[in-house]
Amino acid sequence: MTNYNGFGTHTLRVAIIGAGPSGFYAAERLEKETGLQVEIDMYDRLPVPYGLVRGGVAPDHAKIKSVTKVYDKIAADGRFAFYGNVTFGRDLTLDDLAQHYHAMIFAVGAESDRRMNIPGEDLPGSHAATEFVGWYNAHPDYRDLTFDLSQERVAVIGNGNVAMDVARILAKTPEELESTDIADHALEALRTSRVREIYVLGRRGPAQAAFTNPEIKELGELEDAEIVVDPTEATLDDLSRAAVAAEGDRSTQRNIEILKEYSLRQPERKSRRIIMRFLVSPVELIGTARVEAIKLVKNVLVQADDGSLRPRATDETETIPVGLVFRSIGYKGMALPGVPFDERGGVIPNQQGRVTDPQTQAAVPGLYAVGWIKRGPSGVIGTNKPDAVETVERLLEDARTGQLLAPTQTERRAIEALLNARGVDYDTYADWQALDALEQVNGAALGRPRLKFSRVADMLAAVKALRERVGE
Repeated sequence: MTNYNGFGTHTLRVAIIGAGPSGFYAAERLEKETGLQVEIDMYDRLPVPYGLVRGGVAPDHAKIKSVTKVYDKIAADGRFAFYGNVTFGRDLTLDDLAQHYHAMIFAVGAESDRRMNIPGEDLPGSHAATEFVGWYNAHPDYRDLTFDLSQERVAVIGNGNVAMDVARILAKTPEELESTDIADHALEALRTSRVREIYVLGRRGPAQAAFTNPEIKELGELEDAEIVVDPTEATLDDLSRAAVAAEGDRSTQRNIEILKEYSLRQPERKSRRIIMRFLVSPVELIGTARVEAIKLVKNVLVQADDGSLRPRATDETETIPVGLVFRSIGYKGMALPGVPFDERGGVIPNQQGRVTDPQTQAAVPGLYAVGWIKRGPSGVIGTNKPDAVETVERLLEDARTGQLLAPTQTERRAIEALLNARGVDYDTYADWQALDALEQVNGAALGRPRLKFSRVADMLAAVKALRERVGE
């Protein structure tokens, strides 16, 4: 049996801040540890768990969302507790947690987006793709935003999976969307959309595109939208051709094959068009009162010192009339009160998940990071599992060597008493499961998989009503 120095019969208390995939995978690894009593308290600022699985995964990707069944099993462990509607830094501080837990794992993801830093970026009609994604996924932060869907032409900047999702949701018919769990307010707005042309703009070539095979394939299977690819842009330059041959990446090769097939398609008489463009970068958004056009510069690929292929601007430009722009060029983490933060990288500085002091590079006792706030916004949902396991292994190593915090109040009821004393209206995992069932019932009444609550106040009111019903 592994020797956990200093614990003996005592319980290792761990707080996980953030209820997305990486937080659940960290909890799973802790639950599997033998020879050590563990209690895990998971916090989220929203009353609902799952992070980007609920608020980021496209509504028409139900199969991906089925991963939540795994998270439900993790949460069913008696050593696990969930506290929703608790904001770190406001309801509970770093010092508060240090008095109640031996370790804290930050799993807060990357909530902000990266900017293009070009003239006109702040004109009305210019948005972060994250805002649109949150809006159509019923995320409370974005519930009351509006997007001018009366515009006929839209530009989506970027060619990762989020850009593909945005383009696809804009191009789908209301009938296609009705079978999903898209937010009700978004479905109603998209019913009257006048969008007809969607430009998806990538600064590099087809071989460097970040979208996956299923995502690009889906764009060619829409009911009333056709995909357009210029044959000249689907043709690889010499550097890309050599790189693809050398790397032998089947996924990249398949992307190229799909795009080549699209470039050979004959025009169809569909209502909407998704126009894929490559080797172009936005240099200005043009307009007076709002976005009216986007100015692009043509790029060529050059080989950087590290061997990668990078875009280099030429002197050739073009202007496309568009009334709506979504930038999808990456996510960025945000600083947490009292926690070290790397502003440039948008992550919590760490070594294999151990949070480090940016000045001394020494590990900060008891603080750990997982997921995008640890490594940056990369990978898919499954990538978070080995990432979380790595961090928890470091935490357990520190538990064995007595390198964790020394809390003075180590009973779960103590943290609940503190939350209650501060008037924090938190909910539990059982509350969430009741809310989850209610969303599905409400959706079924409309012939849809679920009808999501999109405001925190409505979620909490529903939880209160459900509790009262159980107590009757």
